[in-house]
Order: sequence, then structure tokens, then C-alpha cells
Amino acid sequence: MLNDNRQQYVIQTDSTKEDGLGKVFAFIFVVTIFLAFVQEMVESVTAWYRDPMVWLSETATYLAGVSPF
Repeated sequence: MLNDNRQQYVIQTDSTKEDGLGKVFAFIFVVTIFLAFVQEMVESVTAWYRDPMVWLSETATYLAGVSPF
């Protein structure tokens, strides 16, 4: 049987290092996600510009090849 007269202790620790480390990791994670989003947007805008320019260039080349002049 358990002794009902035993003393029980509550141990509280100050974990400011662990809290700070968690905040640093969270900040790095958020910055990484933000930079990945910015990179995707830049690539999308670049593709929106590049693809029509390639299409226009190929169309102009084709029309120049078909033209008798």
C-alpha cells in the first residue's frame, strides 16, 4: 500500500532559454515561409512576362519566314 503521509513536491522550473529558442525557431520558420512565397511570386511574374515574349518572338519569326519579302 502507498503511504498517505508522504510529502509531495511541485517543482517549477524557469525555462526562459527554451522559450527563447522556440521563439527563434518560430521566427526562422515564418521568415523561411515568407521568402518561399516571395520566390514563388517572382517566378510567376517572370513566367507571365517571359512566356508571351517567347510566343511573340516565335510568331514574328514564323511570319518573317512565310513573308515573301
